Amino acid sequence: MIDRILPATVRAHHSQTDTGEETLFPGEPALIAKAVPKRRGEFTTVRWCARRAMQDLGIPPAPILTGERGAPIWPSGIVGSMTHCPGYRAAALARAGEVGGIGIDAEVHGPLPDGVLDLVALPSEKQHLSALGSQWPETWWGRLLFSAKESVYKVWFPRTKEWLGFEEAELTFAPESGVAGSFSARLLREGPFSTLSGRFLVEDGIVLTAIVLPR
Repeated sequence: MIDRILPATVRAHHSQTDTGEETLFPGEPALIAKAVPKRRGEFTTVRWCARRAMQDLGIPPAPILTGERGAPIWPSGIVGSMTHCPGYRAAALARAGEVGGIGIDAEVHGPLPDGVLDLVALPSEKQHLSALGSQWPETWWGRLLFSAKESVYKVWFPRTKEWLGFEEAELTFAPESGVAGSFSARLLREGPFSTLSGRFLVEDGIVLTAIVLPR
């Protein structure tokens, strides 16, 4: 599903079931040695998806270790992003000569837990979501906002190595329907970019958002 909101320069794969840990590469098992089975499944499967994308790019499959704040360390010349939620795992990769950065996120389509919207949404965003909800009440716009801000962070952090709070990006959605469309983000702090644009899709009970930076 994630490929439907990504450009042709990006290679993506997803899975709705977990693979076995025999698909892990050297160095990766140590990263989840103390993890619970659920976490081990997520970790293993998103890497399996990423290595399939590497093959699509003509790159030998390689270990995907983690760096600061758990961010994936990609092979030289590659940019990418991984995501997982109950029932869905995905990875999207591209050559750094063609794409400046990628941020993807998947969430279960449903209401946010009590109090979370107040933590992630600015007052202007709450008004915007309320208007969207009046037109498309079947869509959980708060969940879409959360996912889109996660995608913003996944593009921001590899460039800056700095934290970006939910309150430091203001988002606006431009739906083509209640389940697909685009969004824009205005960054409220100085950084390598002031605005970002992305796409979203709601399908099979999953919310998907993606941002791809031009080279």
